[in-house]
Amino acid sequence: MTAPTGVLAERVVGELADLARALGRLEAHAAAGTSDGLTAPDEPSGEQWDAGQVWAHLAEFGSFWLPELRRIVDARSSEPVPFGRTKRDAERIGAIERNCHLAIDQQMSIVRGDIAHFAHELALLDAADWERTGRHPTLGDMDLFVFLRHFVTGHYHEHADQLDGLRGER
Repeated sequence: MTAPTGVLAERVVGELADLARALGRLEAHAAAGTSDGLTAPDEPSGEQWDAGQVWAHLAEFGSFWLPELRRIVDARSSEPVPFGRTKRDAERIGAIERNCHLAIDQQMSIVRGDIAHFAHELALLDAADWERTGRHPTLGDMDLFVFLRHFVTGHYHEHADQLDGLRGER
């Protein structure tokens, strides 16, 4: 096991810092409470969510994507490892529908735990792990940094942006 060094180590530290920034943004939204209205239309579907749906999704996706990250890394493959789901996934949709009325502090507790788990797992990855790639069914091949931008860190920021919009902060 070789720890990341040089530029790779800097990228990992940057990713962990960005994940912490996403957590901070979401903590601020949780403290501020709910907002009325709907998010801007999602591209390309045009789908719009209320704050409860955003929080329900925030609370459900970490527990899905962490095992998917582990699937890619644990395969120890030099070839892209199949992983993922799409927005049409029935379990994803069901979780959002079931949980959109739960209290924000309950949802935030889950988000906080998921982000802590991601930070812990990312800090344990060695240099070879960071070389792994996955193959998403619609988005294709991606390295772990692209995976994180699309499904984890970037996804938390994307939904923090939606909450900003619901508060009129964008």
